[in-house]
Amino acid sequence: MWISKNFTYDEMVYSATAERLKIDNTPNEAEKANLVKLVTEILQPIRDKWGSPIIVTSGYRSEALNKAVGGVKNSQHRLGQAADVKIGSKAQNKALFNFIYDMVKKGEIQVGQLIDEYGYSWVHVSLPRQGKPNNQVLHIK
Repeated sequence: MWISKNFTYDEMVYSATAERLKIDNTPNEAEKANLVKLVTEILQPIRDKWGSPIIVTSGYRSEALNKAVGGVKNSQHRLGQAADVKIGSKAQNKALFNFIYDMVKKGEIQVGQLIDEYGYSWVHVSLPRQGKPNNQVLHIK
């Protein structure tokens, strides 16, 4: 099922780890609604402006899956509010990170967090959070 012209529901919930460990990674209705919001308000606008494919490496994570991959307990992935994306090499991912950061600075999108994970191995983006700082730009080494 397509959420937008470039993103499907399946890619937002797919996990090789969940498949391998036989973990149910089915979101509830609220989490599905968050995935739709994440795609329509953040991922699709990035994809539209970027102009070429963006690979979602991690979207929604059930509690069991989040634990299996070592995610933090309060991860927005758990709520369907975050995605890890990449386009290729670390250098290419850095270009994507900088591109997204520029969109945030210009007010074209709002994020909870934009994170360079492990030297641009992938880029984390999330929906804005209530009661917490937003448009945070972080680098995790």
